[in-house]
Amino acid sequence: MADLPDVPTLLDAAVNALGGSRREGQTTMADAVAEAVDRREHLVVQAGTGTGKSLAYLVPAVRHAMAKETTVVISTATIALQNQLIDRDLPRLAAALAPLLPREPTFAVLKGRRNYLCRNRLQTADEEAEDAELFDPRQLSSLGRQVARLHEWADETVTGDRDELVPGVSDLAWRQVSVGGNECVGARVCAFGQECFAEFAREATQGVDVVVTNHAMLAIDMTQGHHILPEHDTIMIDEAHELVDRATSVATENLTERAVSTAAKRAGRLVEPGISERLAECADGLGLMLADAPDGRLDQIDDGLAGAVAAVRDAAAACVNAVGPSSGEFDPDTASDRRLALAALGEVHDAAVSVLESYAPPLRDRTEVVWLTRGPSRPPSLHVAPLGVGGLLREKLFGDRTVVLTSATLTLGGSFTSLARQWGLGREVTEEAAERAAAGKTDPGPDQVPDPDDDGPHRAAGEPRWRGLDVGSPFDHGRSGILYVATHLPPPGRDGLADAYLDEITELIEAADGRALGLFSSMRAAQQAAEALRERLDHPILCQGDDSTGQLVRRFAEEERSCLFGTLSLWQGVDVPGSSLQLVIVDRIPFPRPDDPLASARQRAVAAHGGNGFLSVAATHAALLLAQGTGRLLRSTDDRGVIAVLDPRLATARYGGFLRASLPPYWGTTDPTVARAALRRLSERTEPAAASG
Repeated sequence: MADLPDVPTLLDAAVNALGGSRREGQTTMADAVAEAVDRREHLVVQAGTGTGKSLAYLVPAVRHAMAKETTVVISTATIALQNQLIDRDLPRLAAALAPLLPREPTFAVLKGRRNYLCRNRLQTADEEAEDAELFDPRQLSSLGRQVARLHEWADETVTGDRDELVPGVSDLAWRQVSVGGNECVGARVCAFGQECFAEFAREATQGVDVVVTNHAMLAIDMTQGHHILPEHDTIMIDEAHELVDRATSVATENLTERAVSTAAKRAGRLVEPGISERLAECADGLGLMLADAPDGRLDQIDDGLAGAVAAVRDAAAACVNAVGPSSGEFDPDTASDRRLALAALGEVHDAAVSVLESYAPPLRDRTEVVWLTRGPSRPPSLHVAPLGVGGLLREKLFGDRTVVLTSATLTLGGSFTSLARQWGLGREVTEEAAERAAAGKTDPGPDQVPDPDDDGPHRAAGEPRWRGLDVGSPFDHGRSGILYVATHLPPPGRDGLADAYLDEITELIEAADGRALGLFSSMRAAQQAAEALRERLDHPILCQGDDSTGQLVRRFAEEERSCLFGTLSLWQGVDVPGSSLQLVIVDRIPFPRPDDPLASARQRAVAAHGGNGFLSVAATHAALLLAQGTGRLLRSTDDRGVIAVLDPRLATARYGGFLRASLPPYWGTTDPTVARAALRRLSERTEPAAASG
């Protein structure tokens, strides 16, 4: 393609067209991304809130795609950012850059097949309902109404994308009209192959410049034998701090009595009764064994449970053999039944195999962890997950493409190292090594920038090398925000919030005149605080669970003196600039629960190999969440406020320095009178503006 304008020229055009202003961090990041793509070098970029990082990677991505006539993939963690990119950022960017380019840039979105309505599955939704769950009459009635609504929507929708169905339906109802990739019979065989929404979405990604997807879809693409995403040599991963958790979730297998029973029912339509009945009996046996098994991590498996899991494995394998291969000459209805049966059978068989094989190595050498969960409305479920996904990412993600990873929060304890190791990356490339590579003294490929002095324990053959960059933030954190640590309070206990904590929260909210976001370590703590403060204060106290999270956040933003209390999703999902949010309260350092099966197993594995398990796992988890949570305070350059961490360990514990180094450089204090005085001044300054509005 003809010579294209350089990245700075394109970025200036985009910023001007979108009514923005030039930002130093944005320019620095865009230049670094362009250089990394040209050098075929992996790049890790921390870009604080307000930097404009989306444009900083989108502009180089578009230019590279058009210059090389290839596709660049953008991966995000959340539906919100995915929709923002595809519905707002990319259309505006394409229009802004079109006058400078040979043609207008093109883009498309790709989600997992399960996100799209399946017309073939829709035809059998009513027949399949009994396989989904054991319902009471009210549940069946509700499910029927939702499925009927989906039938109507199927005649109206152009995309079949679940995210476009407003209001939405329950997961249970959606499962009746959608299929996973392993359940799809394929467009060639399916009676509705020419009308398939998922196929339309995949076809729309062919030949476009930018494809937007999500981390879960990216992980599925990496782990399946065939690629779902179009061919690409470059990928931009936004919200990269979520990549490990999303990849782990995709790699986690589950085994339940219901899943085995469903597989037996589906197989029963295709095989001799005795074969499927054997699997149904195994489902009952598994249910009995799971009912007696303890909750939490299972370092050992008793003979009864092991026998039940092995029986499921063998009976499922017998059913698979009886059903036969999914390919072949079958009518569409039979093909659909076979694919659904084989998918269900394969899932329970593979999960059973993984559970049993995870116990083969000695405890110290295991690479997987097994645990059991149950709840008031959830039957027991056995889970098996990898202790780490670094090997998968190293081989499948970084192996043959350039990867740019970015987020507002990537440096923990002041370093990229913690997350880089979790991603399976090697050591960071220094400027000296990069210069040697550029001079031809080393191979400049993304995986081949060797350091002759690097013989440390984290240097393994083929570990991808990378460069790190922190472009900072346009916010003056030291002038805009105060980090107050309540060192006069006792350490947090296990029996809910102490009275001293409730008193402290009350005084802070009174000083701020509401305008507080309370981030709690558990829903129980959030609800306890909400109930107590509703009796003490006149301010509206909103609590997660009272309504949908989106509705609560909107109400919190609109009612200036209200407060919003909640747990995990609020730590990362609230964007409320302005005077409605001037106080962020954190009840305790967000360490993973001591009985968290995956975190505790990872911590033990690190310690067994001579590392610091607490710092590598628990403190890293806490630092990431703490940085995300406190980042709710400053969302625009005009924002001001106080972050109040009620847990004194942030200032007094040995690991406190690591955690504080993971936060922006707020002005710090441990004096409650200073924090309350600052909040009162902010409140008084806000009053005239609110009155005049």
